[in-house]
Amino acid sequence: DRRKRRRPPPRPAKILPKPRWLKAAPATSPKYRELRSTVRSLGLATVCEEARCPNIGDCWGGGHGQTSDGATAEEAEHFGTATATIMIMGDTCTRGCSFCAVKTSRKPPPLDADEPDKVARAVSEWGLDYVVLTSVDRDDLEDQGSEHFRRVVQELKRVTTDRGNTLIVEALTPDFQGDRELIANVATSGLDVFAHNVETVERLTPRVRDRRAGYRQTMDVLEHAKAANPGVLTKTSIMLGLGETDDEVRTTMEDLRARDVDVVTFGQYLQPTRRHLHVKEYVTPEKFEEWRVVAEEEMGFRYCASGPLVRSSYKAGEFFMRNMVRERERSAREGVAA
Repeated sequence: DRRKRRRPPPRPAKILPKPRWLKAAPATSPKYRELRSTVRSLGLATVCEEARCPNIGDCWGGGHGQTSDGATAEEAEHFGTATATIMIMGDTCTRGCSFCAVKTSRKPPPLDADEPDKVARAVSEWGLDYVVLTSVDRDDLEDQGSEHFRRVVQELKRVTTDRGNTLIVEALTPDFQGDRELIANVATSGLDVFAHNVETVERLTPRVRDRRAGYRQTMDVLEHAKAANPGVLTKTSIMLGLGETDDEVRTTMEDLRARDVDVVTFGQYLQPTRRHLHVKEYVTPEKFEEWRVVAEEEMGFRYCASGPLVRSSYKAGEFFMRNMVRERERSAREGVAA
């Protein structure tokens, strides 16, 4: 008699099912379509699209979902403003981090010399008062794109000043291979917030990030940006759910504060495709709130945005960042007057 074959026991699923709190707004609003049209017509890239950010419908749609019941009218107005993070220097990165969905190549296309003007035009059309710039890594260029980044910031400031507006610029930068001169070139470009992401704890960095992006190098970048421009706000972001321990997260925060980093954000790592790193854990909203309290009340960060769908350039923090920049500017003016 032919024996019945036993089915092998089911393998444990590598991909964890998403919990109920990880729901993002759909990308269907008229404002979303308007911003997408502007981005396409000017040939720009956004990290929102390239990195498959789950918040694109909320940020581009100008949703009000992030305000609290006690929000002021100014807060409500700001959170209802559409926001996009513009990615400069192309849509192709020379590095290949295990968590990131951005395209990679050893030799991306050349830089667009007209990009500073195009970015300034886009921001003018959107009528923003707070813009976030980021970029791919360009290890193929002699200066890794430092001068191009500087030109974009300066053109943004010039155009908005000429029109009688005040624009706050946050720059989420690459590490420029740790070259202090290139870091200082961007930090002194006129930007208001210098952001560079540590992404994860030191133990996991070799697995999570490209081999050229070291944990200590990131700390040095943030430290030197502040040294080059003491008036700038420095900011970084940490993904949770990659297998880090609480002690490791605390150590990372201590390392950041030792470099006088002002702002930290925490968000849930979400696997963009099956070939990227798997999620080890879905961190609860309550745990994210615990980290916010530790960051602000225990560690002394000036501001912390923390939540499952928070990303380094997520608009939920921009109202507070904007107030911090203006407070700093007022203090500087008062100091000169005295």
